[in-house]
Amino acid sequence: MSSIPLPPEDRVLSPRTGWTRAHWEAVADGLLTSALRHAGPGHALIALPGPRPSVSGTRSDALEGFARTFLLAAFRIAGAAGDDPHGFLSRYAEGLAAGTRTPTTDRDLTRGDPVSWLAVGDRNQPMVEAASIALALRLTRPWLWDRLDDPVRERVRAWLAGALHHTPVDNNWWLFPFTVGGFLTEVGPDADGAARAAVERGLAKIEQWYLGDGWYTDGRPRAFDHYNGWAFHLYPVLHAHLAGARHLMDVYGPRLRTHLDGYSRTFGADGSPMHQGRSLTYRFAATAPLWAGALTGHTPLAPGTTRRLASGSLRHFVDRGATDADGLLTLGWHGPHLPLVQEYSGPASPYWASKGFLGLLLPPDHPVWTAAEEPAPVERADAVVPLPRPGWLIQSTAADGVVRLHNHGSDDQPADQVLPDDPLYARLAHSTATGPVLDGAPDNHVGVLVDGELSLRGRIRPLGAGEGWAASAHRPRVRGAELPGVTVTSVVLAAGADEIHAHLVTGAQPGTEVRHSGWAAAGTTVAESTDGLSARVVATTPGGTWLTSSMRNVHGYAAAATRPVPSGTAYGTAAALPVLTGTTGGTATLFVAATKLAATKVSATGLSGATSSPTTPFSAEPQGLPALSVHVEGARVRLRRPDGTELEAVLAPEAVTVTVKRPLSSG
Repeated sequence: MSSIPLPPEDRVLSPRTGWTRAHWEAVADGLLTSALRHAGPGHALIALPGPRPSVSGTRSDALEGFARTFLLAAFRIAGAAGDDPHGFLSRYAEGLAAGTRTPTTDRDLTRGDPVSWLAVGDRNQPMVEAASIALALRLTRPWLWDRLDDPVRERVRAWLAGALHHTPVDNNWWLFPFTVGGFLTEVGPDADGAARAAVERGLAKIEQWYLGDGWYTDGRPRAFDHYNGWAFHLYPVLHAHLAGARHLMDVYGPRLRTHLDGYSRTFGADGSPMHQGRSLTYRFAATAPLWAGALTGHTPLAPGTTRRLASGSLRHFVDRGATDADGLLTLGWHGPHLPLVQEYSGPASPYWASKGFLGLLLPPDHPVWTAAEEPAPVERADAVVPLPRPGWLIQSTAADGVVRLHNHGSDDQPADQVLPDDPLYARLAHSTATGPVLDGAPDNHVGVLVDGELSLRGRIRPLGAGEGWAASAHRPRVRGAELPGVTVTSVVLAAGADEIHAHLVTGAQPGTEVRHSGWAAAGTTVAESTDGLSARVVATTPGGTWLTSSMRNVHGYAAAATRPVPSGTAYGTAAALPVLTGTTGGTATLFVAATKLAATKVSATGLSGATSSPTTPFSAEPQGLPALSVHVEGARVRLRRPDGTELEAVLAPEAVTVTVKRPLSSG
């Protein structure tokens, strides 16, 4: 339950979520009020309590507290045309004056200096925070910047300019000096041209990572996640919008529109964004590109759909304990969950969720606020949609509102080395209802066992994605090295909630064990069962849903089992997953599994207000395995969907060919 006071629901305007603009304003005010209680002397730094500091140090963390909540305040007040009944801006004005008086290189807060901001340097966290401060100042310029004393403005300008003269990390970070430059060129003078150069350089840098169809890779060759929306698309279109730069909007607006066509499909009916990629503690920042599309007119979504998706996501986290008893956002997903948090995140890092409040810039009479909510894409019909650029297949089911992302292209591996698999990127699949296992036997993974050690996926080579399928290949790695001559070629065929996974293992010694794991179902309790060559896990979630993860052998596997996940996942402390195992029989062996992830509402009141009474998971929930026709012949896998359409995949080492055959029309 929320610790923030909220207005009554409006089920006429918002039949899906009940939430309106008033709810967004109430949450913004609640988050700001709670955070500002922790402001230090002169309101210069906001040091929030938390389980541990970030790797950047406590002064940097406190600067994050100032910058990220300032961005939230800016969206809130600019969206209200300067109305500031809580006096938020006066506190940030005081902080600007105090924090920039004597910038320091001391990374940690001390009693001797609890005020000074950490100076911007090469690849340091203040460069990130400078972007939030610059954007907040740009949005609130008439009510804050233009009213500051000249000496304060000069100090703030000088501190921000550090971002123009230092080197960012070679990824989306180039957009931080870009954002600073956009503000400084607006308030001028730009005597040395550094601000304008930062804008031009930022756009040139990200261009090298644009792959087309609305997708960027984040510096590394195949790093795809939410940063596409809340960084690569957000900053350029927002700059173009604020600057009135039509030539830029003509480039970046259509890219955003194209991106949103697929991205909007990655939200579950319960409002959850896709649980994939780093920085997931930013939570509803995932809604920022949805709002950016509505703000600039570059969106394929109806206004009521945009608000339904965004309000659903905000409510998802507010209802599920994203804030603690004091109203502060925690390091985690629903509640605190440190295992998914990167070392660069400190107690105030979750406040990059402030980007999700971009929609407040749209006036109250904008259709995005006045139109009745319309169904989200996941609610309209079952769908299987390929996104070839990142190598993904998005599979969603209307009955349970679950969205699954089959990953055959994102590995987050650097160009010059291969690191151990990152569970938030490297899994075969991610979803809106499950989180990866971060400590223990991996979920959604295929590997070979060598001396008892399970191989890693390493670098992924995408082999394509199309109607109902996606494919890839990888060279299994054990103890940091590729297994000589061994290749795993994989394809997923999807229909409804059913998944058929085929893996061709070549080059392994005969008798080598192959292990394929399924979805890690997590909740308050789990029940496990096996039946011949099938395995199933049913988790009971706090919201009264049974989440079922099942696997069945189709070809090649010899045993099925379930495995507990002792440390749980971001979705619950009790978790388990199904596993199939088999052995290679020659130079090339095909393994085919039928898997399924499905949710069944059994109790509690959700967004729809529906209730039902539970009995027991195994008596009420069917086995949940495909009612599809699947045939395997040699290296050929044929799936026949209920509508008569056939998908046929032919696997060869590091190559997959898929053909789609539709039934002849009876008319």
